[in-house]
Amino acid sequence: MLFKKIGTLLSLCLFAMGLSAQTNIDFTKYTLDNGLKVILHQDATAPIVAVSIMYEVGGKDSFEGRTGFAHFFEHLLFEGSKNIKRGEYAKYVEDAGGVLNANTSQDRTYYYEILPSNKLELGLWLESERLLHAVVDQEGVETQRSVVKEERRQRMDNQPYGNLQYELFKRGFKEHPYKDPNIGYMEDLNGAQEADYKRFYETYYVPNNAILSIAGDLDIDQTKALVKKYFSGIPRGQEVPRVTIVEPELVAEIRDTVYDAKAPLPALVMGYRTPALTHPDYYAISMLNQVMSQGQSSRLNKVLVDEEQVAVQAGSFPSGSQNPGISIAFAILKPGGDLGKAQMFFDQEVEKMQTDLISEKEFQKLRNQVESDAISGYSTMAGIAESLANYEMYQGDADLINTEMKRSMAVTREDIRRVAKQYYSENNRVLLYWMPGEKPSK
Repeated sequence: MLFKKIGTLLSLCLFAMGLSAQTNIDFTKYTLDNGLKVILHQDATAPIVAVSIMYEVGGKDSFEGRTGFAHFFEHLLFEGSKNIKRGEYAKYVEDAGGVLNANTSQDRTYYYEILPSNKLELGLWLESERLLHAVVDQEGVETQRSVVKEERRQRMDNQPYGNLQYELFKRGFKEHPYKDPNIGYMEDLNGAQEADYKRFYETYYVPNNAILSIAGDLDIDQTKALVKKYFSGIPRGQEVPRVTIVEPELVAEIRDTVYDAKAPLPALVMGYRTPALTHPDYYAISMLNQVMSQGQSSRLNKVLVDEEQVAVQAGSFPSGSQNPGISIAFAILKPGGDLGKAQMFFDQEVEKMQTDLISEKEFQKLRNQVESDAISGYSTMAGIAESLANYEMYQGDADLINTEMKRSMAVTREDIRRVAKQYYSENNRVLLYWMPGEKPSK
């Protein structure tokens, strides 16, 4: 969900914040009696504040056999509340010169407002209303059901390569709910009723399942008082159910062909089962992917696009998920491209990563990229607020915003070679040949 109106003052403040990257983030963290975790970061560089709240519920948290509920609620909870008329969430923020947005991943749902700092209390009130007094009724359900179904059509069903992640994950997982699309199945969107949504809201939208993260031009003591005012009276919920399914390991390559009538070009799509974000190997896996695909001089781009000229685009990226996931690699071929040849060149590059240490020069470049990416991610108040919440939710340690760089810098060339051997084997992957056009009849 996106609301684009930005006041002139806020635009200038966001620009100013983009020029002021920080490398050390001070913050205050505490927990209310009802279980709500609160993280506050003070920075008076510009008169803005990011108010955000993250709920530990995402696409994997199927509810009573219904998929897509978390994403649906990302939309539904902008409908209104006991004290906010239907459709007026955006108006409150826009009239104050701010912006608001929300997003859902497989693991969490995130809402935020970016406001002038003198409107901090407005943001806290809006999020407390969403948490305590949201209106979950049939009118809102029907309105957003149509919106979400149309979004699914635009983003998945009618979009070239729109089903790529779903087709990959449904083959890579047989038991874990990562096999289901984050946006849900159309039949679930059609079948869910008002009572289903109310139970979902009462189960997951509770303070003991949320992290309130605020960053910007604020006074810590005054903000604590406002947080207490708007959130301390919200009752604690019951224990929140968690996904406990452990997916069996892959023992052989899964290979298939996908036909996509919307795709203009064939594609090679691969998914390697890799550990969760909290696993020590994740940092080496992430850096391996950067060597393979970040920048014009990356290995996949250099070989597949520039030298062999079999692809127009190639890349890879880790899953970064709360549970063990799938790291994705892909190559979109040139018209008439040979998928077998593209696969051969890709496998050769993986084999090089498995047998040879990357050069010292390439390794230093990689370390510079990692450091630059980390700094740029903390150049806005919105980025800081979200990172603090992410670190606290996924890894239980918000201070990783300051210390995670040490973990990445501790990765050696030998570590990168080791994880390439351990995780990037044919027996640990799903390989798809993505073909334009309709599936031929038998």
